Amino acid sequence: MKQLMLGNKALARGLYEAGCSVVSSYPGTPSTEVTEEAAKYDEIYCEWAPNEKVAMEVAFGASLAGKRSFCGMKHVGLNVAADPLFTCSYTGVNGGMVICVADDPGMHSSQNEQDSRHHAIASKIPMLEPSDSTEAYEFAKKAFELSEEFDTPVIIKMCTRVAHSQSIVEPSERVVPETIPYEKNIAKYVMMPGNAIRRHPVVEERTRKLIEYGNHCDFNRVEMGDTKLGIITSSTCYQYAKEVFGDKASILKIGLVNPLPDQLILDFAAKVEKLAIIEELDPILENHCKELGLTVTGKDALPMEGEFSQNLIAEKLGIEVPAHKELGEALPGRPPVMCAGCPHRGLFFTLSKNKCTVLGDIGCYTLGAVAPLSAMEMTLCMGASISSIHGFNKALGKESEGKTVAVIGDSTFMHSGMTGLANIAYNQSNSTVIILDNSITGMTGHQQNPTTGYNIKGDPAGKIDLESLCRSMGFNRVRVVDPYDLAACDTVIKEELAAEEPSVIISRRPCALLKYVKHNPPLKVEKENCVGCKSCMRLGCPAISVKDKKAVVDTTLCVGCGVCQQLCKFDALQA
Repeated sequence: MKQLMLGNKALARGLYEAGCSVVSSYPGTPSTEVTEEAAKYDEIYCEWAPNEKVAMEVAFGASLAGKRSFCGMKHVGLNVAADPLFTCSYTGVNGGMVICVADDPGMHSSQNEQDSRHHAIASKIPMLEPSDSTEAYEFAKKAFELSEEFDTPVIIKMCTRVAHSQSIVEPSERVVPETIPYEKNIAKYVMMPGNAIRRHPVVEERTRKLIEYGNHCDFNRVEMGDTKLGIITSSTCYQYAKEVFGDKASILKIGLVNPLPDQLILDFAAKVEKLAIIEELDPILENHCKELGLTVTGKDALPMEGEFSQNLIAEKLGIEVPAHKELGEALPGRPPVMCAGCPHRGLFFTLSKNKCTVLGDIGCYTLGAVAPLSAMEMTLCMGASISSIHGFNKALGKESEGKTVAVIGDSTFMHSGMTGLANIAYNQSNSTVIILDNSITGMTGHQQNPTTGYNIKGDPAGKIDLESLCRSMGFNRVRVVDPYDLAACDTVIKEELAAEEPSVIISRRPCALLKYVKHNPPLKVEKENCVGCKSCMRLGCPAISVKDKKAVVDTTLCVGCGVCQQLCKFDALQA
């Protein structure tokens, strides 16, 4: 039966039907659901890897063994996996290998807005770009065929709108191809210089064949309409262009976005009077067309930044924007905040109270940077907090050592924090690292990680003991604290900052949103005791507000964590 499917779910269905055997990924919005959906099929072995580099290497190993494999990640995750990416382009594959990368135009949940097409171009790996769930499903299946035909990994590039919107998919049956026997081939798979130099010409010849393939393949198609305007586009921009122009323009819809075709584009350009390129982020299509000698309208009219929309395209290309209503008054801002009962809140409050310089990392705890806590001053990339505090303290010495900390989540620590911690232990900076252990990968929707003791299906798995790990890496001072206990947090932070050696603090309390976490009853406000001092508001808890100069607790949000009680000197907040 036909079904409405999210793009990510459709891609997972395509993996299943194509006979994919092994899936290894690291969660990252907007790619996460691909692997979560694939894990629902018992025929596929699925796992969360510690990071994207590991995930890609696992997928490569499965491909080497002759099975079809997959790994998924978001755009910044592909940076982490770039090392194996560039070299498995040289080795090629045995069984088909598909890599999904999900870009995030508009930076809904990301620290930058990079365009992953550059990775495909630089690594010389073919990239497919679906424009809806139907194509996500179809491209996933065809990607394995393309991978095996051209002896290459294949990248499928999703984006937020395709990943998280729905369109119709008509599923079919799973077909598992025969395992391709593994054969020892040192010249192909051992990438030392003498072998790698012979593989590079193979990659260049493959690219030439793929360019010719792109001139005739089903991934790229021409839809002729009015020939006064020709549009070359891909991904969601194709959907926007169809909605804005209908048959008032001819469209060349590109699905194989690397390598780009040449003759197909030239033939299309010859049929239209004017060419426009509609693409989000960087001018990849536009620059290719210019290299072919074509005159186009592109980034001279359309922005380099952010997501596009139908109205934006219409406005920028001189089409009348449909009539629409605008809100008559400005709505109040609703910035993201840490949840009521978030275990990180007490820890960040204590750091802010002690006027610590806090170098942060990637996770929901990055919200510790916003008011009223304002307790974080740097966030760069996964694992950077630990590496950065080492450099910060090496540069400033005693000037910073007693007042600077690094904070990092448990999942992020396993992703890329361990190497930075090893650097502190090895090169001995007097640095204090705080691991925010909320027993889950929180920001991407509660995925397991190597510290939780459960695998992707929720079954018992190997569990890494953070305290033992840190001690084995050379740290004599490893402390565990409950972030709901403000006095204990204050004591431990003061003591570790005063210590003249590297130290690790593990702030341990499960995420308040985990289903198995049992909460206390919500707190109540004794109004006669409340003097309206607003001390409780310093926490930034969304369950607390002030009305008529008295504190108010939203009982639908409050989890009874008791952190606010510790700030109230008048016993106005009671269980």
